[in-house]
Amino acid sequence: MTRRTRLTGLTAIAVAIALGATACGGSSSTTGSGSPTKGGTLTVLDHADFDHLDPQRIYTTEGESMAQEFVRTLTGWDETGSQPKLVGDLATDAGTPSKGATVWTFHLRHGVKWQDGTAVTAQDVKYGVERTFSPDINGGPPYASQWLVGGSTYKGPYQGKELGSIQTPDQYTIVFHLSQPVADFNQTTAMPGWSAVPKAHDTGSTYDTHVWSDGPYMFKSYAKNKELVLVRNTHWTQSTDPIREQNVNEIDVKFGQDQSAIDQQIKSDAGTAQTSIMQWPIAGSDLTTIGNDPSLKSRYYKIPAPGINYMAINTTRVKDLKVRQAIEYAIDKTTARGAFGGSAYGDYASTMLSPGIGGYKKFNLYSTNPAGDVTKAKALMKQAGNPKLTMSLAVENTTTEEHFADAVKTSLGKIGITVNITPIDAANYFSTVDNVKNQYDLTWMDWIADWPNASTVLPVLFDGRQIAKLPQSNQDLSYLNDPRINSQIDKIAKMTDLTKANAAYGALDEQILKQASAVPLMYMKFTELAGSKVGGVIPDAVVAEPSLVHVYVKS
Repeated sequence: MTRRTRLTGLTAIAVAIALGATACGGSSSTTGSGSPTKGGTLTVLDHADFDHLDPQRIYTTEGESMAQEFVRTLTGWDETGSQPKLVGDLATDAGTPSKGATVWTFHLRHGVKWQDGTAVTAQDVKYGVERTFSPDINGGPPYASQWLVGGSTYKGPYQGKELGSIQTPDQYTIVFHLSQPVADFNQTTAMPGWSAVPKAHDTGSTYDTHVWSDGPYMFKSYAKNKELVLVRNTHWTQSTDPIREQNVNEIDVKFGQDQSAIDQQIKSDAGTAQTSIMQWPIAGSDLTTIGNDPSLKSRYYKIPAPGINYMAINTTRVKDLKVRQAIEYAIDKTTARGAFGGSAYGDYASTMLSPGIGGYKKFNLYSTNPAGDVTKAKALMKQAGNPKLTMSLAVENTTTEEHFADAVKTSLGKIGITVNITPIDAANYFSTVDNVKNQYDLTWMDWIADWPNASTVLPVLFDGRQIAKLPQSNQDLSYLNDPRINSQIDKIAKMTDLTKANAAYGALDEQILKQASAVPLMYMKFTELAGSKVGGVIPDAVVAEPSLVHVYVKS
């Protein structure tokens, strides 16, 4: 339900500190305790299907979390300790940089196998990464095209062409040549896009529905918008995997219930609810009640997310800066937050960078009252000539977000702006709004950093060059394409001094919001609930999801 990005001057120590600051504080769950048992079925209740499960197209937190069960990446995060630790996953370690971090080399583990028993090779990883360049494989992060030499013109492997900047000198070695130094490139490779795909089993844009597994579980069946069933991959071995376990026999993901119905079902802890867990946040209408119920404490997760809930203002459709500023002042964040569950959901936001992210700078350019300042908003509308405007607002078709949309409609109605609400199917929401053919005046969004640094937020959300470059997966929903901001993004990316880079990102955040390109709403906390017989769940502080890599069902 959320997405993310990166930075070139980030040191491993700084990452550890940043990640530690956003670890699972606030969750009092003890479902991770006890010895794991083998067998049984875990049920995952999701109110909507995943945008994508094709690893090169995944860019949502719930999609990335689920993919860890059947997709292995070059590197990954071991989250069993007090803070996440970057380790080798398919690779034997976290990779080796050379030539000023413009070349990265990874050596693959021997013995990793596909679900048919064949070996996973460096050539499979190369092919998987090359898929991201195909116009048919859209929706994923932009890093490969941004950083790999020749990536700006390469169009993928389907016409028989390879990308020369990815080299495989032998079956177990892969080397990436980058067009610029990227000191934290090995953190990018923990994302699903940097995983292997066997060419013989690739079906292009339909690969979503039958991903070939090199993880502990594999697809048994997948009926879109209904059910995904994963079963054990018998060719997976624990000795080759430092991150995952294979405890349950089956993972049954069911889609389509209203989130509040899911909340109440798991809260009841009756029947299969005892062995069920959710991936989407608890509905706003249920959050306070569930969060304050002491009987649920041991199976309630509250995971601070390195991210923000916000509303993008399309600067190419809402062209008058005074009108955009009026919107900033008019929005009543108290009612907006109320739709998501009130204070338990998160603190009010005034910046695009959230506390705990490297580069965060505290400032507030607009109303200091979270309820807004209608008087100031009306004055700005008067300066704009009091236009009678009608604006479209895109939200997911969930009760929570429709309540949020009503709050926005009420707020803007007070300053003479009529809002037409456009609910979009939650399963296709991000792929719909990210397509430049589907533009709205206002768009609800939330964003989680790919890892907690400003480089994984501001360049992705406000670099206007991606509008033309990534027309089907554009994350700049403000359609801000300011040469000064784009230039500053490039300048900061080349900084190797983390302190200076962070200070520059803080200033860039303020520069972006001076253009009233987005309304920061809340710094998020994600909350989920599990049944009493679900064990081994650990809060994933990187993607702000309950991690299932060690999950088991209690007998």
